[in-house]
Amino acid sequence: MALVATTLAAIIMATSHDSATVLNVTFEAKYTNTPSFKYFVGVNAIASGYSFILLFLPSKNLLWRLELVFDLVITLMLDSSISAALGIAQVGKKGDSHAGWLPICGQVPKFCDHVKGALIAGFVAAIIYFLLLLYSLHNVLDLLTITGPPL
Repeated sequence: MALVATTLAAIIMATSHDSATVLNVTFEAKYTNTPSFKYFVGVNAIASGYSFILLFLPSKNLLWRLELVFDLVITLMLDSSISAALGIAQVGKKGDSHAGWLPICGQVPKFCDHVKGALIAGFVAAIIYFLLLLYSLHNVLDLLTITGPPL
């Protein structure tokens, strides 16, 4: 589920683009215009790759000992990317009267709909990774109580 959610979030955001003509001026909205959206795509692509690698990693491998750390890093990266993307999406939707930024969703609704879908998929991915982090933590704590602390 984590692999599907992160892959969908990255693909939906990467395919978001629309153009509009206002007063004989054509402008194009795409995810590459905003560093926050590029970060969102990059983090979701990294999380997808991590999830894919975990599917084929043997359980006796030494990397399983680092799974808790990697899960924590991926979860925090997903949280930060969704936060950054949500901030920019809010400015795109509502604008910022103090900075003089106008909302763009009225002119490029297809772009905003794609961004909304990507953010929903990213939020689902963040929740799934948080649950995976809790599960990994539970497994490590169980292992410590069974075998005792390392000497």
